[in-house]
Amino acid sequence: MQQPDAVKRVAVVGAGTIGASWTAQFLARGLTVAVSDPNPAAEDFVRAYVEKAWPALERLGLTADADPAAWRFHADPRAAVAGAEFVQESGPENADIKRALYAQIEDALDDSAILASSTSGLIMSELQQDRRRPERFVVGHPFNPPHLIPLVEVVGGSRTAPETIDWAMGFYRAIGKRPIRLNREVPGHLANRLQAALWREAVHAVASGIASVEDVDLAISEGPGLRWAFMGPHMIFNLGGGAGGMEHFLHHLGPNIETWWRDLGTPSLTPEVTEKLVAGCREAAHGRSNAELAGERDRLLMALLETLRRERGHHQ
Repeated sequence: MQQPDAVKRVAVVGAGTIGASWTAQFLARGLTVAVSDPNPAAEDFVRAYVEKAWPALERLGLTADADPAAWRFHADPRAAVAGAEFVQESGPENADIKRALYAQIEDALDDSAILASSTSGLIMSELQQDRRRPERFVVGHPFNPPHLIPLVEVVGGSRTAPETIDWAMGFYRAIGKRPIRLNREVPGHLANRLQAALWREAVHAVASGIASVEDVDLAISEGPGLRWAFMGPHMIFNLGGGAGGMEHFLHHLGPNIETWWRDLGTPSLTPEVTEKLVAGCREAAHGRSNAELAGERDRLLMALLETLRRERGHHQ
């Protein structure tokens, strides 16, 4: 097995938004990338995506030998993975499709190659069933867009080798990501479950008339979300306890928080609630298209990443 920081050739199987973003990230780190997707339009999509992402990646600090043209497209996924030291699978979020894809490409994989799935919530123990070498399959779940967001969640299946998980953690660090290791599998992994828990209460707030979609979002983006950009909820509350830290915080506010927990909503996405959310997002957009909103997101994200990199004293 190649050392994680010595990998030179990778493959991206599945060239939608996530796969294209991974392609840009790998290229920015000086890797050669083979890309595959059954959609004939995918090659042009990836080319346009990399071109658009490249200025941001330059700002974040490319490797000296980074080349935005160092990739090739293959209609056949077996051709893409042949000779690759690492494969980032980013196909549809469907277990049957992923298992069929693994069966198709496994014999073309080098015996030492590692395959990581970008799945946002599927269980690797189920995906690696019937594989000849299940020990080299692992989840490497990014956040959108992967070429900007540092987080990658790494978790193995029941038959994933511990050294595969260690290797994946090392590889993602080597390409500038901030991987976290999940100690056990759970549907949705970790970060998506945290998002889902918050969004459940956000939906409840809209559905029950506590606040509008726009004001619910502002309650996060202009409040705790600013702190969460650089410190997680445990450490934020630890600071909330002052000199006494988490112990003082839990002693004084823990009972109140338990009361809030018991009062949290459990909304259902009924047609009425769905319409409230859709209409609320439309109003909160104030006439801006999703493309314009995504541009604003990425512009502000870039400014935040640059600030964090400068203040923390290291490169993403």
